[in-house]
Amino acid sequence: MHFNNSDPSPSSLLEKAEQGADKALQSTEQVANDALKMLTDAIHDLRLQTLPLAARTGEQVSALAQRGVDSVRESSHQLRLKAEHASECTVAYIKHDPVKSVLIAAATGAALMALISLFSHSRHRS
Repeated sequence: MHFNNSDPSPSSLLEKAEQGADKALQSTEQVANDALKMLTDAIHDLRLQTLPLAARTGEQVSALAQRGVDSVRESSHQLRLKAEHASECTVAYIKHDPVKSVLIAAATGAALMALISLFSHSRHRS
């Protein structure tokens, strides 16, 4: 077998392969670093964009909750006023016509007792 000087030796081929692998590794590292930097920048930009939106959303939710509380408070107040008015009207009616009021109350009580008795008997039969 005859080797000429122009044929590369196995050690020089190995060196070239190692150098090629090193260059490929460096190139891959650079691409990965660039991609990581771009991703970090994108996340930072997204965070800067979403913080004001989150703050506004929180304020809107708080305002909506406060309006709900105010609405319940107002409804409760209106219900209380209506109950007071109904109570005053009932007292005035009783004062104006006490006998009729007692008869209506007795009839209402008797009707309620009849309904309760009817329902309690029907449950015991089932």
